[in-house]
Amino acid sequence: MIITETPKLELEIVNQQLAKAEGIELVKWGLATFGDRMVMSTSFGIQAAVMLHLVTEIVPDIPVIWVDTGYLPAETYRFAEQLTEKLQLNLKVYQSSLSPARMEALYGKLWEKNDVEAFNLYDRIRKVEPMQRALKELNATAWLAGLRSDQTKHRQTLQKVDLQEDIYKIYPILNWHSRDIYNYLTTHDLPYHPFFDLGYVSVGDWHSSRPLTADDSNERDTRFNGIKQECGIHLPSTPEEEESLNSSSL
Repeated sequence: MIITETPKLELEIVNQQLAKAEGIELVKWGLATFGDRMVMSTSFGIQAAVMLHLVTEIVPDIPVIWVDTGYLPAETYRFAEQLTEKLQLNLKVYQSSLSPARMEALYGKLWEKNDVEAFNLYDRIRKVEPMQRALKELNATAWLAGLRSDQTKHRQTLQKVDLQEDIYKIYPILNWHSRDIYNYLTTHDLPYHPFFDLGYVSVGDWHSSRPLTADDSNERDTRFNGIKQECGIHLPSTPEEEESLNSSSL
C-alpha cells in the first residue's frame, strides 16, 4: 500500500482506540495507516523470531533493519542467516561508517573503560547513527519494534503507539511477558537464539553481554556491564547527539 503523506495522529486518541488491540491488530493498523513507509527493526536477539514472524505474516516484504555493530557473537550472525532464510526476510543491513578497527584506533576499546560516557559514545557510533541513517534512506514514517514494558524503566513509560522525534513507533508486544513469548515461539515452531541455552536472556555485542545470574534484578542488568539499560536506538536524541552523529569525524 502506497501512502505519500505522513498522517498526523492524535496519539492519546489512537492509544485509547488501540488499548485492547492484540499484536497482529497493531501490525494491521500500522500497515493501513503508513503503508509502504513502515519498517521494522531487529537485533536478532534471544526472542527476535517472535516479532519477525508476527510482522511478516501480515507484511511479508516489510524492510527489516538490522544494525550490525561488527562485534556480535558468531552465533548471532548464524542465527540471523537462519531466520532470514526461514522467514524470507527483506533484510536491510546497516553498519557504522567507522570500521571496528578504525574506531578502536581513534577511541580505544570503549567497552573496557566501563563508564557510561564511553558506552554512550560507542552506541552513538555503532548503533544510533546507522539506525538513523537507515530510517532516512528507507523514507520511513513508522517503525515497528519489539520492545516490552517489563524490560527497562524507559520502556515502562511507552504507549502502544508513540512518537520518537519525527518517526511513529509501534510496539505490538509491549504488554507481553515471558510466558507469552514462550507460547508464541512454541506454537509457531520458532527458534530462540542459541545463547538462550547458555543462560542469556538478552544478547547484544560479545563484549557487553553475559548470562543472567541470581544477583540480577532485571534482564537488562546483563548488558553494558549493568551500568546502563538502553543503547540509545530507542531514545530521542539530544541536539548534542545529533551534532555528533552528523560530524565528519564519525
